[in-house]
Amino acid sequence: MNDHRRLGRELGIFDTDPLIGSGLPYWLPAGAAVRKAIEGYVYELERRNGYQHVNSPVLGKRELYERSGHWAHYAEDMWPPMRVGGEEFVLRPSLCPHHALICRSRPRSHRDLPLRIAELGGMYRSEPSGVLGGLSRVRAIQLNDGHVFCAPEQAAREVSAALDLIEAAHDRLGIQAARYRLSLGGEGAKFVDDPAMWARSESLLREVLAERGRAYDEEHGEGAFYGPKIDIQITDPAGRESTLSTVQVDYFQPERFDLRYAGGGRPVMVHRSVVGGIERLVAHLVEVHGGAFPAWMAPVQAVVLPLSDAERPAADEVLRRCLAAGLRAELAPADRGSLGARIRAHRLVPYQLVVGPREAASGGASVRMRDGSQAGEVPVEQLAARSRPFG
Repeated sequence: MNDHRRLGRELGIFDTDPLIGSGLPYWLPAGAAVRKAIEGYVYELERRNGYQHVNSPVLGKRELYERSGHWAHYAEDMWPPMRVGGEEFVLRPSLCPHHALICRSRPRSHRDLPLRIAELGGMYRSEPSGVLGGLSRVRAIQLNDGHVFCAPEQAAREVSAALDLIEAAHDRLGIQAARYRLSLGGEGAKFVDDPAMWARSESLLREVLAERGRAYDEEHGEGAFYGPKIDIQITDPAGRESTLSTVQVDYFQPERFDLRYAGGGRPVMVHRSVVGGIERLVAHLVEVHGGAFPAWMAPVQAVVLPLSDAERPAADEVLRRCLAAGLRAELAPADRGSLGARIRAHRLVPYQLVVGPREAASGGASVRMRDGSQAGEVPVEQLAARSRPFG
C-alpha cells in the first residue's frame, strides 16, 4: 500500500522537524520540483480560461474577518490574533476576503463581469494535533484558490465552467474522484442564519449538477458557513475520504463587503479551487502514482547514464542539452555502479538516456523508457516537448 507519509519521505518529497512544529512540513528538492510543475500547469490552465492572477498578504486585520463573517462563524479554526502597534492581525484562514477587497478596489460595470481572479496563496488553520498527518492534514496550506464575481444570471454557467476546469485537471493529474458531494448547511452558530439565501444557493448547485448528469450525495453540516458547495471527494489507500476540489456559491460576502457593479447590481461570488491545497494534492498523487509520476510532473524527468568513464564527456554534453531544453535532468556517472544497478536506482525516472561508444560518437543517447521499452535515439528537444503538461 502506497502511504505517502512513508513513500513521500523515501522519495525526498517532504519531511518534518519538531523544531518547526507539527503540521508544518517542509518540501525537499524532489517535492519542490513536483509542486512547481503542478503550480505551473494550474496557472496556465486558469490563464487559458480567463483568469487573472493576483497576490495578496497572508495577514489581515481582525476587522477584515469580522466583516467577512469568519470571526463569528469560523474563529475556532483560526490562529489567535497578534497584537502589533495597538492593532490585531490574524493569519488568514482563507483567501476570499482579500479577493473581495481586490474586486472592490476598482469600479466595475456589467461589461467587466464575470471577473475571474485566482491565486496560489498561503492560508492557515489551527488544526488540533490529533488530526495532523504527513501532507494530507497540515496547519499551513498553499491553496489553489479562485473567485469569480459575476451577475446573478451568470452564476450557474460559472459554476459549471469551474467544474469543467476541475475535471480537466483531474484527468491530467491522473486523479479519480471517489464521489461528488453536495455539502449543505446545518444548525447552530457555525452557519449564517438566512434560510432564503441557503435555499437559493442550493437550488443553483442542484441545477448545475442535474444539467451535467452528475450523480452526487447530499450531506448536511458540511457546507461553508456562508453557503453550500460541491465537493469532489478522494480516498487514500486505507479508504479514508477527504475533499480535494470544491465549488461554492456565496451571496453573503458580496453583501458584507458591499460589492456592486455599475447600475446598482450586486455580484454573486463563486468560490472554486481546481486542485485544492497543494499539500493534500501531492500526498494523493504520491499514493496514486507510487512515485512514478507522469513525465511532466516527475521531479527528475531524465537521467543520463554513461556506459563507462570514457563516455563521461559525451554524457556531460547530453546533460547540458537536456537542461537547456528545460528538462529536469541529472547525471548518474559510471562510478556509481553497473549500468543495471544505476537503471534500477533511477527506475522511477521517465527517460533513461544511455550513452555508450556508439552514442558518444554520434553525439546522442539511446533512450530507455521507465517501463523498460527502448525508444532508440530520440532528440532531447522531442523528450522536452513530451514532458510539458500541455504538449
